[in-house]
Amino acid sequence: MAVDINADEGRMIRQLIPLSHLSINQFAQLCETVEIETLEAGNYLFRRGDTDANLYYLLSGVIALRMDSLTIDVIKAATGSAKFAIAHQCPRKIDAIAETKIRFLRLNADMLKARQSASEQTDNPMTEDDEDIETGDDWMATLLKSPVFRGLSPANLQKILISLQQVQANPGDVIISQGDPGDYYYIIKKGRVLFSRKPTPNAKDIRLGEMGDLDSFGEDALISGKPRNVTVTALTPVSLLRLNKDQFINLIKNPSLKFIEYKDIDDHLKQGALLIDVRGPDEFGKRHLPHSVNMPFFSLRMHIKSLNRQQPIIVACDDSKTSEAAAFILLRQKFTALILKGGLQGAARDHVIEPATFTIDDGVETSNLQSPVSDISAEPSTEIQNRQKALPDGLDPFVVIQHLNKKCKLLEADKANLEIRCAHLTQLLEAARKELAQLKPGI
Repeated sequence: MAVDINADEGRMIRQLIPLSHLSINQFAQLCETVEIETLEAGNYLFRRGDTDANLYYLLSGVIALRMDSLTIDVIKAATGSAKFAIAHQCPRKIDAIAETKIRFLRLNADMLKARQSASEQTDNPMTEDDEDIETGDDWMATLLKSPVFRGLSPANLQKILISLQQVQANPGDVIISQGDPGDYYYIIKKGRVLFSRKPTPNAKDIRLGEMGDLDSFGEDALISGKPRNVTVTALTPVSLLRLNKDQFINLIKNPSLKFIEYKDIDDHLKQGALLIDVRGPDEFGKRHLPHSVNMPFFSLRMHIKSLNRQQPIIVACDDSKTSEAAAFILLRQKFTALILKGGLQGAARDHVIEPATFTIDDGVETSNLQSPVSDISAEPSTEIQNRQKALPDGLDPFVVIQHLNKKCKLLEADKANLEIRCAHLTQLLEAARKELAQLKPGI
C-alpha cells in the first residue's frame, strides 16, 4: 500500500536521510512504490553477513545492533539516529534485532541512488510543498541540504546530529568574542546575530554584517588555530546548535577539504582552475607562486561574488592552515576548492617568485667597459656588448630579462592586490561614516 505524503507517516518518512534531499516530485513517486512493514519483538531485521541491497529505516519501536552477544548500539524511533539507514554497510557487519514490535521502511539502495541523482541534476528550486514540509521542527532537512553537509557520509552525519548541543542566547549576549581561542562551531537554528570587529583593542566596534536561520559560523578559528577574528552578538532570542572543536575537525573539516600537491598545480591551471593566495599583501609581495592572484583571507567573503562557481579554485598560503579556512568558506558557497598541501613551504624555492637580490642599472658605466674586440663579426653588436658589460659580473642577460618579466608580473599582482585593499578600505570608510551619522545626526 502506497504512503500518503501528506499523512503523518509521509511527513515522518520525508525527514529521513537522504529522502529529505529529493525534490517533491521524486519523493511523491517514491511513496507510491513503498509500504510500511512490521516485525515482532525478538525477530531479526537482518543478520551479520547478509548482502541484500536494501536500506532499512526505523519508524517506530526499538532495535538493538549486536555482534555475537555484545550489544553495539540501541536505536529508538524518532531520534537522530533513526533518520539514517540502519547499519547500511554490505555485507552486514552486525545483527539487527527488534527489541519491541517495530514498524520500518525497506528501500532498494540502487533505486534510491538513481532517484537522488535525478533529483540533484534537476536541482529545482524549493516548491511551496517542500517549504511546508521543512518548517517547524524539521530544520534538520534544510540544514543537510547545505553544500558542506550534503557532501558528508551518512555515518558522519549521524554522529554530527547526535553530538550537536543546543544552547540559547538572549538579545545582547556575546556568543563569541574577538581574540578568544576557538572552541565551538555554531549553527543558528533560529534567530539573528551581529558580527563586529575592532581594528585595534581600543577602537570602537565596526559592524560587519548579520546572519540568520541555519547560517553557521565559528569555523575560521577552529581550522586555522588562530584566535577569533570577530565578535558575534545575539540581536534577537537565538537558538544555537554547536559542535566542539574535535568533533568539527574530525566529522566535518577533514572529510570535506581536498588537497593537491604542488606538482599537480600546472595540470589544474591548464584545465581552467584559478590559483588564489590568501595571505596578506605584504607577504604576497615578498614571495608568491607564478599565476597566483592575491585575495587576502580577511577580504575573501567580500570578493566571492566576483568568482566563477564553474571554475575550480586552488587556495595557497604559507603552510595551508589559512588556506583550509578559506577553502571551507568557498565550499559553503558551492565552489570546488582545492588546497595546496603544505602551502608555499612545500614548493621548491626556484618555483616561487621573489624580489630581486640585485639592482639593475639602466645606465652604462663606461669605466667598467673593456677595449673593443677587433673581430666584430665574431662578437655580439657593440650595443649588446656594452649592455652585457654594464651588468654585475657573472649575470646572464637572459636571466635578467627573465627576472624583469617576473618583476613585471609581480607589479601587476601588487596592483590588483592594492585595488582589492582599496575596495575593502572604502567599505570600512562607508561603514564608519554611517556609524558617525547615527551618532551625530546631521553630520
